[in-house]
Amino acid sequence: MEGGAIAQFLPLILIFAIMYFLLIRPQQKKMKEHQAMVEAVRRGDQVVTQGGMIGKVSKVKEGDNEIEVEIAEGVKVRVVKSTIAQVLNKTEPAK
Repeated sequence: MEGGAIAQFLPLILIFAIMYFLLIRPQQKKMKEHQAMVEAVRRGDQVVTQGGMIGKVSKVKEGDNEIEVEIAEGVKVRVVKSTIAQVLNKTEPAK
């Protein structure tokens, strides 16, 4: 009977393993890459927000979870760091 019980759970275990390798693991990797990108944003970088706005980072607030982005000359908005979708142009680090 023990062999029959294991045989019944084998497809369920197999489905979970496939789901882990095809869905969960790549999503975790993508989240880690996004987190690293957000942490590396600094003044002068050109970014795209999830709302579709493109702007240049004018101030990075270290303590807070936000940055200041200039979307037009003289127009600055505060943006939550995690809503940055992409960094278009990276600036060279200051020496």
